[in-house]
Amino acid sequence: MQSHILSIILFTPLVGAFVLLLIPRENKDAIRWIANIFALAGFLISLPLVPMFWAQRFDLQQFKFLEGTANNWIPSIGAGYNLGIDGISFLLIMLTTLLGWISILSSWTAIENRVKEYYVWFLVLQTGMLGVFMALDFFLFFVFWEAMLVPMYLLIGIWGGPRKLYAAIKFFLYTLMGSVLMLLGILFLYFHHHTLTGIYTFSIPELYKTAPQIPFHYAIWLFLAFFIGFAIKVPMFPFHTWLPDAHVEAPTAGSVILAGVLLKMGTYGFVRFSLPFFPQVINSSATFMDVTTRGWMIGLSIVGIIYGALVSLMQKDMKKLVAYSSVSHLGFCTLGIFALNSTGLSGSVLQQINHGISTGALFLIVGILYERRHTREIAEYGGISNVMPVYATITMIMFLSSMGLPLLNGFVGEFTILQGAFVANWRWAAWAAPGVILAAAYLLWLYQRVFFGTVTNAKNEKLHDLTPREILTFVPLIIMALWIGLYPKPFFQILEQPVNRIVQVVQSNSNPNAPMSAQIAPALAPVQPAAVVGTSITASKMMKPNSAKPKVAALKASN
Repeated sequence: MQSHILSIILFTPLVGAFVLLLIPRENKDAIRWIANIFALAGFLISLPLVPMFWAQRFDLQQFKFLEGTANNWIPSIGAGYNLGIDGISFLLIMLTTLLGWISILSSWTAIENRVKEYYVWFLVLQTGMLGVFMALDFFLFFVFWEAMLVPMYLLIGIWGGPRKLYAAIKFFLYTLMGSVLMLLGILFLYFHHHTLTGIYTFSIPELYKTAPQIPFHYAIWLFLAFFIGFAIKVPMFPFHTWLPDAHVEAPTAGSVILAGVLLKMGTYGFVRFSLPFFPQVINSSATFMDVTTRGWMIGLSIVGIIYGALVSLMQKDMKKLVAYSSVSHLGFCTLGIFALNSTGLSGSVLQQINHGISTGALFLIVGILYERRHTREIAEYGGISNVMPVYATITMIMFLSSMGLPLLNGFVGEFTILQGAFVANWRWAAWAAPGVILAAAYLLWLYQRVFFGTVTNAKNEKLHDLTPREILTFVPLIIMALWIGLYPKPFFQILEQPVNRIVQVVQSNSNPNAPMSAQIAPALAPVQPAAVVGTSITASKMMKPNSAKPKVAALKASN
C-alpha cells in the first residue's frame, strides 16, 4: 500500500464521483450518503500517510512516496505520471482531505437542487486539488491545475447566490489569464532544459537543475509570468478583486474549500516553483522604479495585509467581511515566503494551514446563520448568543483563532512570520504588525454586533442551536486549532527539511557572478537534518545579511 498510497488518496474522490453517476437523481438521500461516505473515506485513507511520513521526516531524499517515472505517460513529449510529496505538500494534502470531508458534510441540507451534479463536481474538484500538491511533472501539474477550474466555476455558477453568473465568469477569466501566462513559462522551461541537456521532459526535479541557469533577462519575464498566475490564485493585491464576489456568491461549502484549499495553490506555487526556479531574480539588485523584485513582493504583501483588514472593517455583509479578511491573512503568508529565511517560510506554510482551518470555520459559521435566516447583513442580527449558546461559543473560539490569540493556531503562524520578516528587515515586520490589531478589531466588532446584547429582531428569537451534524463539522477544526496553538513542534519538524532546502537553493544561487557549477551544486546537495529545537531561529540568524561579512574579511586577511 505504501508504494501507491498517493494514487489511492488521489483517486478515491474520483471513484466516488463515478459511483454517483450510477445513482438515480431522484434518490437524493442515497446520493448524499454515498458522497459523504467517499469524502470521509478520502480523509480516513489519508490518515495512514501521517505515521508513514513521520517515520521519513528526516530522510535526505527530497520527495518521498515516489510513484511513476519521468516521461512514462506521454513519452513523445516527455510527460509522465510522476507523484511525490515533501513536508509542505504533505500538510496541504492532509488539509485538503479534511476540509473536503467537512465541506461535503456541511452541504447536507444546504443543497436541494441538482444534488447529484453538485456532489459529483465537488468530488472531481477534490481530486484536482490533491493532484496539484502531488504532481512532480509539470504537464501533470497543469492538467490538475486546470481540472479544478471547471468544477469550481460550476459550483459557483449553478449553486451560487443572485449574482452567481457574474462571480463565476469573473473567477474563471481571472484564473484562466494567470494559467495561460504560467503555461507559456512552463513551455520556456521545457525547451530551455532541452537546449542544455538534449532531453525533452516536464519532470519538475529535472527542471530544478536547469531553471536557475536561465539568463537574467529571460528569467525576469518568466518570474513575472509565474507570479501573475500564482498571485491571482492567492490572491495578492491588486489581483484580489475576483475573490469577494466568488466567496459571497458561492455556496457555503464552495466558500470553505475555496478559502481553505484553492487559495493555497498560489502560495504553494511561489514556494514550489518561483523560489527555486528564479532565485537570481528574487535576490537581484536590479530595480524597477528603484525597488527590487523582492521589495515589490514584500510591498504588495504588506499593502494586502493592511488593505484587506481596513476593507473588512467597512463591510456590512458577514461573508464579504470574511472574504476580505482572507486577503489580509494571505498577505502574511506571502510576506513570510519572500522574507527568504527558514523562520518566515516555515511560518508561512503553517499559516496557510491555519488559514484553511480558521477561515474555513468562519465560512461555515456564516453559512449556518444564512441557512436559518437567509440573510448575511450584520444589522439583521443581535443577541444571537441568547438563543444559540453552543453556536456562539464555537464562533468565539474560531474568531480568536483567526485573530491570532496566543494558545491558538493563528498566533503561532503570525508570530513566526513576523519574526522571519524582522530578521530580514525590521521595517517589514513593523509595517505588517498593525494587521494583527486590525484583525482583532473587525472580528471583535462583528462578534459584538451579532452575538452580544438582547435579541432586537423578532425573527431571531426562535433560531435553533447547532445540530449534531453541524457540531461535527467544527470538532476537527477546533482540535487542530488547539493542537497547533499548544504544540506546534511536530509541524515545524515536518517543514524543517523542505524549508531549509528551499532557502539553501535561493541563497546558493543568489550570486550572479559565481561560476554556474558553483551555484547549482550546493543547491542540489542533500540537506542535513538540523537539531529540532530552535532550528528555524538558528537558520534565520545565519542568514542575516551582515552576519557573514566579518568572517569573510578575516578570511581574506589571513590569505
